[in-house]
Amino acid sequence: MFRKVINPFLFVPLTLFINSSILLSSENKSNIDKVFEEKANYPLISYQEIEKFILNNPELQSLKKIITSAKFNLSSKIAQRYPSIDFQANGLPKYVSGTNYNSNSATLKTSQFTANPSLNIKWDLIAPLRGSEIKIAKDNFKIAFNNYEIKKKDLIQEARMRYHKFQKSYQEIQNKKFTIDLSIKSLDNAKAKLDAGIGTKFEVLEAEAQLSRDQQSLNEKKIEHVINKISLKEILNLKGDFEISKEQNLIGFWNHELKKNINEGLDKNLSLKNLLLQKSIKKSQAKSVLSQNQPNIYISNTFSSTFSKGDSLSTNIDAQEYGSNYTNTISLNFAWNIFNGGINKNAYKSKIADAEAEEYALKNLQNVLTTNISKAFLNLKLNEGKIISSLREIESSQEAVRLARLRYDVGISTLKDILVRQNELSSARSKNINALYNYNLNLDKLEKLTFLEISKNCLDNNNNEIKDKESICNIGR
Repeated sequence: MFRKVINPFLFVPLTLFINSSILLSSENKSNIDKVFEEKANYPLISYQEIEKFILNNPELQSLKKIITSAKFNLSSKIAQRYPSIDFQANGLPKYVSGTNYNSNSATLKTSQFTANPSLNIKWDLIAPLRGSEIKIAKDNFKIAFNNYEIKKKDLIQEARMRYHKFQKSYQEIQNKKFTIDLSIKSLDNAKAKLDAGIGTKFEVLEAEAQLSRDQQSLNEKKIEHVINKISLKEILNLKGDFEISKEQNLIGFWNHELKKNINEGLDKNLSLKNLLLQKSIKKSQAKSVLSQNQPNIYISNTFSSTFSKGDSLSTNIDAQEYGSNYTNTISLNFAWNIFNGGINKNAYKSKIADAEAEEYALKNLQNVLTTNISKAFLNLKLNEGKIISSLREIESSQEAVRLARLRYDVGISTLKDILVRQNELSSARSKNINALYNYNLNLDKLEKLTFLEISKNCLDNNNNEIKDKESICNIGR
C-alpha cells in the first residue's frame, strides 16, 4: 500500500496561524487571570443568605417608604371621624385710632386696643364621603404592602438566578480546564508518535489547533464568570468583594402535584390580590361620587369673645376704660347638593366601567399564572430527566475516550477519533451543568409562583422516601 506524501510547505501557513493563536491566547489568559484571580478571606455568601442581602436593595427601600406614606394617608382619613377644633384671633392685639368729624355734632375720637379670639368645634355626624375615602386609603395601603412583597420576591428570584448562573459559570470553567487537560494529553501523544516515526505532522497540528480552541473557550468562560459575579454583586448591593460555594448541587426537591401548584398559586398570588383591590377602589370611588348627592349633617360650636382697652368714638378718650363680651353658638347643620346636571351620575358609570375592566385583567392574569406555573413544573420534570441522562452520557463518553486512546496507541485509530470523543465528553459534562442550573431555576420559580416550600427530602405521593437509584432523588448518593 502506498502512502500519499503531503507537501510540508502546505503546513507553514497553518503552523504560523496556530502558533500565533496560542501566543495570543496565552497573552489574553494572563490578562484575564488577573481579573479572575480569586482572593482569600472574603465573606462567603450562601444561597440561604440571599434574602437577607436583598432587604437592603434600594428599590425595596423606596417601596418601604411608599408603604409608610400610605399608612400615614390612611391615618389621615380615619382622623376625619373625630371632631375638629379651630382657633382664630383677629388682632392679638389690634390697635385702632382715628377721628370722626361732623359739623353738626362733637368730634369723636378713637384710641383703643382690642383682641377678638374665637374657638370653633365641628363634628361631622353624617359624612357620606368619609366611609369611601377610608376604604380607598385602606386598599391603597394593602396595595403598597403587596407591591413591596412582590418586588421582594422578584428580586430574590433574580438574585438566586444570578447565584446559580455564577455557580454554573465556575463549573463551566472547570469543565474547560478538564477538556484542556485532555487536549494536552492528546498533543503529547501526537508528538510522541511523530518522534517515534509512526505519526504525522498533521496530527500534531490538529491537536495544537484543538488545544488553542479549548484555551480560547476557557478564556471566554472566565470572562463570563467575572461578569456574572459583577451582576450578582449589583443586585445584592454589596460594596466589597465576596465568595460563594462553588459546588453546583440540587437545592431541593418538589413534592407537590401540578393541580396543587396551580390552586395555591392562584389563591395566594399578590398580583391577583392587587387587581381585586384595584377593583374595590374603583367601586369605592363610584360610591364616593354618588355620595356627593347625599346630605351632610354636622354639629358646630362657636365660642367668640372680644376684649378692649381704651375708648372708641368718644369726645374725651379714657385710656383706662376696658370691657369684654363673649358669645357661644351651638348648631346642628345640614347641607345637601341635590342636583348638579348629571355630573356625578356619569362619573359613577365611568368608575363602574373601570371596575369591570379590572375583572377582565384579573381573568387574564389567572390564565398567565396558570400557564407559567405549568411551564415551570413541566420544565422541572424535563430537567430531572436531563440530569439523569447527562450523567449516563458522561459515563459513556468517558469510556469512549478511554477506548479511543487505546485504539490510537495500538495504531488502529486516528487522533481525530480521540478529539471527537473528548469533545463529546466535554459536551456531556456541559449538558449536566446546564440541566442542574435549569432544574434549580425552575425550583425557584415554582416556589415564587405557588408560595409552596422546596423540600429537602424527595417524597412520593404517599409522602414516602423514593429509594430508586435511577431517580433524581438519589443523585450524588
